[in-house]
Amino acid sequence: MFSGIDEVDWASMEHAYGPADDVPELLRGLASADPAEREAALDGMYGAVHHQGDVYACTLACIPFLFELVVDPGVQDRGGVVELLTSIGGFDLDEDDEAEIDEDEIEGAANYAMAAAAVTAGAGVFFELIADEDPGVRLAAPLALATLHRHPVRVLALLRERLPVEPDEEVRLALVEAAGRVALRHRPLAERVGQWLGLLASRADSPGLRLAALAQLARCSPDGLPGDVVPVVSGLLRQMRSVPEESGDRGDRGEHAPPGGIAAREDDEPEPGPDTTPDAEPVDPEPVAPAETGRGEHVATPTLVGQLRSLSAQENAGRGAPWAADLLRTLHVGLDDRVGDRTALLADQLRSPDRRQRIDAVRMSGGLIRAWRGPYEELVALVGDQLSDPEPRLAEAASHVLEELFGLAAPAADALAARLAADPGSWVKTWASGPPGLCSPVKALARLGDARAVPALAAALELPQVAHDVGFAVGHLGATARPLAGALRHRLAEVELDEGAYDRASPLLAGLTALRAGEAAPEVLRVLRGAPEYRGEWLRTAALRALGSFGPAAREAVPELRALVRRPGTASATEAAEALWAVSGDADAVLPVLIEGLRSDQVHDRRAAAVALGALGPRAAVVAPRLRGLLAHEELWLRVDAAIALWEVSGRTRETVAALLTAWEQNRHVRVRVAECLARMGPVPEGSAAAHVLRSELVSVRRHNAMDGGYGSHDIHEDEKLLALCRQALRGTGKGSTS
Repeated sequence: MFSGIDEVDWASMEHAYGPADDVPELLRGLASADPAEREAALDGMYGAVHHQGDVYACTLACIPFLFELVVDPGVQDRGGVVELLTSIGGFDLDEDDEAEIDEDEIEGAANYAMAAAAVTAGAGVFFELIADEDPGVRLAAPLALATLHRHPVRVLALLRERLPVEPDEEVRLALVEAAGRVALRHRPLAERVGQWLGLLASRADSPGLRLAALAQLARCSPDGLPGDVVPVVSGLLRQMRSVPEESGDRGDRGEHAPPGGIAAREDDEPEPGPDTTPDAEPVDPEPVAPAETGRGEHVATPTLVGQLRSLSAQENAGRGAPWAADLLRTLHVGLDDRVGDRTALLADQLRSPDRRQRIDAVRMSGGLIRAWRGPYEELVALVGDQLSDPEPRLAEAASHVLEELFGLAAPAADALAARLAADPGSWVKTWASGPPGLCSPVKALARLGDARAVPALAAALELPQVAHDVGFAVGHLGATARPLAGALRHRLAEVELDEGAYDRASPLLAGLTALRAGEAAPEVLRVLRGAPEYRGEWLRTAALRALGSFGPAAREAVPELRALVRRPGTASATEAAEALWAVSGDADAVLPVLIEGLRSDQVHDRRAAAVALGALGPRAAVVAPRLRGLLAHEELWLRVDAAIALWEVSGRTRETVAALLTAWEQNRHVRVRVAECLARMGPVPEGSAAAHVLRSELVSVRRHNAMDGGYGSHDIHEDEKLLALCRQALRGTGKGSTS
């Protein structure tokens, strides 16, 4: 084995972490008799040689030796090597990708193409491996064939031929998944695959196989799904719970991606492990005993692969069908915009007596609501019901989903309040490093504006170190949190103005700003005057925003603000001018400073000046020509801010609306800002371009900011805000007209 490996000039190549002269050792490690060494070698291959999917010259040089490994029956854990080859050779570079490649990416693109060609050329060996004695190899081979082989018709025939004789249930599911992958990669075959999957979905001899067929049918041929897909799937899940799995069907397959793993997480959030949550510190996984299943002996190791396997084993411990959750995710991805079906299916899962199934359903509910609009009252209430469950993972998962929902969490408000009342000790979480933070139920309740969150915030303000997110919670509560103003003011007066001042003062300033607590002007002025050099600009900005929110109640700050505006053209002068206008209403003192800010070399400063000028309204009419000139600026966000300010100072809507609607189409992330302006202009005339754009947004089922493979914690809130603004603009509750 490895003939010629020492003749390769590995030292002349590089991988993600430097010279590739360690690659021969990694390759030999994959063939080791020591399971820990094999796992460390596989971790090194993914971590350096194929880092984050990259293909280097050394990756290409490895391919022949990896093929030697997978065909040698004496090598253990060959399934992991098959998966590695599939990943190396499975990158698709379509015409759109090729058109976007710049000069710096040409070499990388060439490596991907060469890797695909090299692995595809050897993909015939996977035909032999599909009947290998090692179940782990048989588990990986179908997807390798579906991804890499040049003759999909032959692959499909083999998959269908193998299914009736394959003894391992999870491998059978992999065969079905591979068929779905063939249909997705070779669309002319989709109808043929869909017909076969439809037969399996209705006639297969196991509920797991039927569910797998439905999941792949949803992905590649959704029109072939039965009309009663929700009750069918619910019935299959009940059968899977009630029929114990045979001992020969299971084993430790943590080293393999479970069926349905490909493209199965587009709408789903990353799954925390059993002792981790999205905002918790990582914990060391518990050791996992080696599995005696014919898939090779697995031991707990400190590698990333080992830790992921350990977490997966803990998550799936005791599950009769640990792959069911992945099949359901695949089904949900395939159902796509069928929000009603997906909601009904998740509601059924959330009523399951199986806690693990409910954990999966809670997480998938978060993914569904994050990406798609719909009526979610029943689903949210069911998620809220999980808060009282004694299983901590279930309650934590529900808490994190509800935290992201903001106003949509209203059906779970009582459940959130009950959770807080039952466990006051959990209101604030502390970490070994970094500031403390509010727990998810506190944040979720505060984001609903529910006064039952106030005691938790009051407790947080009594701690030696204030939770970093207290100010944001106060902001969502608004006037309901007014009783906290005194505590915020008192804690701000105690802040030492040293290098840590920003971290300690910013949550307090944010809370006082939200409450417009003008009585705190003396404490805020102290911070403004004494801001240290380290992060001093950030701290002054927070203080100036607080003073501006106080309005005339902060009149004692006027001398300080007038001194700050004497440095026109700087960011601090613009911020001080904005605060001075809010406090004193002195347009003559503010206008020259903001006009100078429009000339700044920094786009951010020009945007800030434009927004501040808009707040002056007609008193800043003299700047209309300058703002009009910015409508052609290359920076989209500056164009939007300038257009809005132009309307605010001139009252003219035609050119403003045209610029805003152009930006709307160019960048979906400006839509909330644009809709805010259109709502204030309203009513939007029926039949106008603006009305068409707003109505089109309202009928879209997909959230405007939904992303595949990622999300932001405020995405749902921002999208719901956009919908409310669109309705407001069409109802015409603003102050002007877009005509």
